[in-house]
Amino acid sequence: MAIQEDSSSMLANSKKRAAPSFSFEAAVLNDVGVSHLKRGDNIDSIRFLQKAFYRLQGSFYPSPIPRTPFDNFADMTCGKASDKVDQLAGHTAQRCQNKESTKGLYIYQRDEYDEGMHAYSQPIHIEDTCTDDRKIILAVLYNLGQAHLRQGQNQEALGWFERALSLTQVTGVDEDVNSVVVHQNIGYLLYRMGRYAEAMLHYQKAFVAVRELGMEESHLAACMNCIAVLYFHKSPSDADESMKLFQKCLEIRRRVLGNDHSDVGTVLNNIGRIHYMRNDYDEALSVYQEALAIRRKALGEAHLDVAATVFNTGQTHHQRGELDEAMEYYGEFLKLAQARLGVEHRDVAVMFKCIAQIHHEKGEMEEAKDMFERALNAACAALGENHAEVASILNKIGNLSFEMGNLALALTYYERGLKVERAVLDGSHSHIVVTLSNIAQIHKRKSDYLSAIKVYTEVLKIQTRVHGGDHTDVAGTLSSMGLIHYQLNDYLAAFECYQEALRIRRLHFSDDHVEVASTLNSVGLVLFKQGIYQIAKECFTESLRMRLKILGKDHKDVAILWYNIGTILLETGEDDKALVYYKETLRVERTALGPTHDDVVLTLQHIGQVHRQRGELDQALKYFEEALFIERKKRGNECVSVAKLLNLVGNIHLQFGNLDDLMASYTEAARIYIKIGSEETVVIAGHNFYSLTKICPMSAPVA
Repeated sequence: MAIQEDSSSMLANSKKRAAPSFSFEAAVLNDVGVSHLKRGDNIDSIRFLQKAFYRLQGSFYPSPIPRTPFDNFADMTCGKASDKVDQLAGHTAQRCQNKESTKGLYIYQRDEYDEGMHAYSQPIHIEDTCTDDRKIILAVLYNLGQAHLRQGQNQEALGWFERALSLTQVTGVDEDVNSVVVHQNIGYLLYRMGRYAEAMLHYQKAFVAVRELGMEESHLAACMNCIAVLYFHKSPSDADESMKLFQKCLEIRRRVLGNDHSDVGTVLNNIGRIHYMRNDYDEALSVYQEALAIRRKALGEAHLDVAATVFNTGQTHHQRGELDEAMEYYGEFLKLAQARLGVEHRDVAVMFKCIAQIHHEKGEMEEAKDMFERALNAACAALGENHAEVASILNKIGNLSFEMGNLALALTYYERGLKVERAVLDGSHSHIVVTLSNIAQIHKRKSDYLSAIKVYTEVLKIQTRVHGGDHTDVAGTLSSMGLIHYQLNDYLAAFECYQEALRIRRLHFSDDHVEVASTLNSVGLVLFKQGIYQIAKECFTESLRMRLKILGKDHKDVAILWYNIGTILLETGEDDKALVYYKETLRVERTALGPTHDDVVLTLQHIGQVHRQRGELDQALKYFEEALFIERKKRGNECVSVAKLLNLVGNIHLQFGNLDDLMASYTEAARIYIKIGSEETVVIAGHNFYSLTKICPMSAPVA
């Protein structure tokens, strides 16, 4: 068995074998540093490689070593990464309220997963026979770049690679460290740092250099893959160009490496992501499954690149609505990620979030909340309390709590999320606006209208500062504020908000637009409350015209306008016309909402009341009894709505003089009120006591 030597003894023995020189010592120190780097000892590697560089400072070179801003070694660190890579990496999670949260590319642009962007990652040994100072300095500079890159010190790594690039351009091409290799590494660093345009420039220069140097096709394929990935991340409009390059790269790699090589799996995985982002889920799933089979075979079941494709496959099933299959793949990814990355890792948090989303979509709210809580704990441990991902999860839990009806808990999470967002985002960021709007909505639901107005006012200030006063988002917030003023009976303030929202929306939309129609309806409601019936009716009529044109005659929003106009007609004494509008309301509601919807019941009652006021008691009784039948069927016999309808039916029987029927209705209504502990009582209206005394003389004293 060979005796193992430590780094210092390796250096000492090598010095005994040859006469010392700066270049020779630098070469030995370089190889010691490379040995440490291959073992994962990045800090020790940097220490030896820096010593190699120091040795070379006094040597003779054909050309001077180009200097960079990183010549001051006192500014360098060998500890934790100086760049907050995770805050730059990956796509920001979307703030939509449902499945779009699974659409983002959560787990890419970080070291753990291979997109093929770092094709030249191996450090370079210097042969014992090497006497070429140029090769030695290039190797040391290049290896220092690799060591700092692995340590997560992106800026330092970039400085060393730029030195190496300058030297290749000054001294010519070397077979180990040439401009292709250095451009590729600089491109990779810039890509990780989110500087896509600069990264693209270096990858393209590497591509040109490959052709100029006549290098093998495999180098050409590596460049194509990197450029294609950048196109993919740059803009959806570049997806076609990205796909063309991926297909060429795949063709080369299959021809050169065979169908089962891991690099083929990497390109297939990248192609699958394009299909996925195009919503071509069938094709994406097919490609991912092929990539997964190759990666499992080439890399083993526990490899993180296998986990990446498992994740992608799960996402695709999720988007296809195949929740059980998605859950299976998500569970596999979670197991792999926790084993390799630990339980307190960003991507573990991402997976808990995805699993929570599936539970949410399946209506399993408690399970969803539990998974979101796990995601929150993992994200806080991995990223710290103040991070955009943490804010996103807090808001997700807030959304879920809101849906579950726990407004107080929802408000707590939204406020926590807002605190984090304000710590990590610009004060005018759209995420802050969304969270503030959610908080205002909670206050409104809790009838804390003054707090809601206060928060909406803050939202309005941000939107106006960012977009100007005529933006559609400003109109949306004004409408929300108008509704709250309306609920506070502050009709003047409500009118001002709605009028301004209407002005803005007419600037942006055609006259026949749903947003314009909606705002006209709101203006009409405020005018109606102020007794300005004629103008209110004009607003409702114009809104009705638009909604009929846009939505059709059977839409529920059309029913609202029929009802509102009918109500104005009733108030102005036009009973005949009011009945026509109310009955059209009923027709649309039955079509759009179903025959037993609550709005149908209310409209039946209104029509019944109109008929009763007109003395058309048979018609009134017909509508009241239909409403009563629906309520009994939906809610049973022991509820306030049934008692009230029985009361209305009893009043009609009173006017008819139907003693037995009125007593039965009144008695049952009273019994229900007493049984359920309601403060409501039977109200006798439409008195016809004279007729009643004829039928029942004992009632004469009351009459």
